[in-house]
Amino acid sequence: MDVASTIPFEAIGYLITGNKKAALSYSLLGILRFWRLRRVKQLFTRLEKDIRFNYFWIRCIKLLFVTLFLVHCAGCLYYLLADRYPHKGETWLGSVNPNFTETSLWIRYISAMYWSITTMTTVGYGDLHAVNTVEMIFIIFYMLFNLGLTAYLIGNMTNLVVEGTRRTMEFRNSIEAASNFVGRNRLPPRLKKQILAYMCLRFKAESLNQHQLIEQLPKSICKSICQHLFLHTVEKVYLFKDVSKEIIVLLVAKMKAEYIPPREDVIMQNEAPDDVYIIVSGEVEMIDYEMEKEIAVGTLQTGDMFGEVGALCCRPQIYTYRTKTLSQLLRLKTSALIEAMQSKQEDNVSILKNFLQQHKKLKDLNIGDLIAESGEEDGDPNMSVNLLTVASTGNAAFLDELLKARLDPDIGDSKGRTPLHIAASKGHEECVLVLLKHASNVHLRDMNGNTALWEAISSKHHSIFRILYHCTAISDPYTAGDLLCTAAKRNDMSVMEELVKYGLNVDSKDRHGRTAIEIAMAENNVEMVNFLVMNGSDVVGANKCEFSSTNLNDMLQKREIGHRITVHDDNSTQNEVLLKKLEIIDFEAKEGKSKGGNCQRVSIYRGHPLVRKQACCMEAGRLIKLPNSLEELKKIAGEKFGFDAMNAMVTDEAGAEIDSIEVIRDNDKIFIAEVANCL
Repeated sequence: MDVASTIPFEAIGYLITGNKKAALSYSLLGILRFWRLRRVKQLFTRLEKDIRFNYFWIRCIKLLFVTLFLVHCAGCLYYLLADRYPHKGETWLGSVNPNFTETSLWIRYISAMYWSITTMTTVGYGDLHAVNTVEMIFIIFYMLFNLGLTAYLIGNMTNLVVEGTRRTMEFRNSIEAASNFVGRNRLPPRLKKQILAYMCLRFKAESLNQHQLIEQLPKSICKSICQHLFLHTVEKVYLFKDVSKEIIVLLVAKMKAEYIPPREDVIMQNEAPDDVYIIVSGEVEMIDYEMEKEIAVGTLQTGDMFGEVGALCCRPQIYTYRTKTLSQLLRLKTSALIEAMQSKQEDNVSILKNFLQQHKKLKDLNIGDLIAESGEEDGDPNMSVNLLTVASTGNAAFLDELLKARLDPDIGDSKGRTPLHIAASKGHEECVLVLLKHASNVHLRDMNGNTALWEAISSKHHSIFRILYHCTAISDPYTAGDLLCTAAKRNDMSVMEELVKYGLNVDSKDRHGRTAIEIAMAENNVEMVNFLVMNGSDVVGANKCEFSSTNLNDMLQKREIGHRITVHDDNSTQNEVLLKKLEIIDFEAKEGKSKGGNCQRVSIYRGHPLVRKQACCMEAGRLIKLPNSLEELKKIAGEKFGFDAMNAMVTDEAGAEIDSIEVIRDNDKIFIAEVANCL
């Protein structure tokens, strides 16, 4: 068809017949030239999609071309009717100019176009009109066709105008809705101004957000785009220093770029740490609130990161982060960051070291004496408290790095619970092992009198209980008796059953020489006495004056007739696993000591331990190197706490006075009590 539409059939007909009239039949084949209009349509389609050209003007040119083409075709057909009509004077052109065939072709074409345009626009001056019936029929169909053409032109032009103003109309509608909302709720003018200003800035920055476009593309292309745009920026962030490129590329692929207008809160204070942000461009302000008053803490620039403290420490955000200027931010889910850290241990350690170096300003985390030399914990004073948070979340790697930075492993919360208490109660065995490796005190009790060992057995974390019991029993021969007597005094049957299942001797004595059955009888706990008797407890010598002899005799008779005594399971396999874990702890502790030298460290506190406990004093202590004499110890304490300690009394945690430096061991807690405050 493309070839046929280019053949000059009129010229060929004239050459064959030699007669122009005969060539008319050949000229009908010239209609095939309309096939080439397909090419013109495809051309305009390509131009409309080409972003180098303005769509509005290309569309206008297309509509103009369609209009002129139809006007031209209608004028030519109308002239053909006049030219082929037998009576020239009875045509629309012959009635005006009887000899129109003798006039120039240009004048005849202008006349035909004039008539076509005036008819299409429904002007109709009346100077050129239909004369014969054939012309009238043609004009009827032409005017009907013009109705559809006019609707097509008006519809297209309306669509172009509306599309060009759509965003403006949406913005005006949103502003109007916001104004109505403010008026309906009677908001103050200051708040109304802030709302309208935010909506205006949001409208201006809307075109900059590109994540909707990126989400439409395949993942492979999205990954390549993100690497090209943001990889260089992410590599400069402090948290990812010395981290493998594999992990960085993985994180970049999961980040989403967002443009945030000025004065918009990205993270609110005390909200959940769901996201971490990296600043690509712009500025972000850190804001704290005191008594409902905003206080600017600092300003973050391009390449800075925020939100990571809450993410890694698993605590609410401590500041509000608000954009100062139009800012492009990379948003990363906290879960994605944690998952990437856990995928590779080396990178996990690097990220944690970078985090500690940034927020504690440590020059080298491998230098064990860094904090001990300064005698205090540099940086954020809440970093020790974060040990409790990390132990609660079970992040053993992070906990290990914090303890390597010489933080106090026995820091307590408001209820006296140490990280070991929390890790044992929540079943985080790896955290327990880390704390034991760093010489956490297994004998410390909280304000309720519970040790970490009690927390483990009451929460039924048996593997942790076995570890802690082994470590406790080495230094305290009354461990079993204390546990049994505590359970009996509290009438806690579930804990007592767990202790007996573990194989503890029910006749074990506590440090006061009492057994569990003695305490149960004294408390008149019939169910507890019955359980102990049935499990072989010796009642001979127990104080039975406060317990019914009748009930006791009934229990003994039941035991004598063959009541089954609970026997603990064979724990040989579990004991082997326990020994291996403890060997690892001992090896790592010795290795850490060899790397750090033989320097002994102690924590010193101001005040008598019993007075501090009664007053619920939570004043932080100081971690120092153990000096060579008590005089040097008192001198250092005086410098740290700001008082004359030369005449003060030095005690241990139980309040016993210490008169020689030689009895103080590594990681002991020493209390410097002024004489006037001693009990």
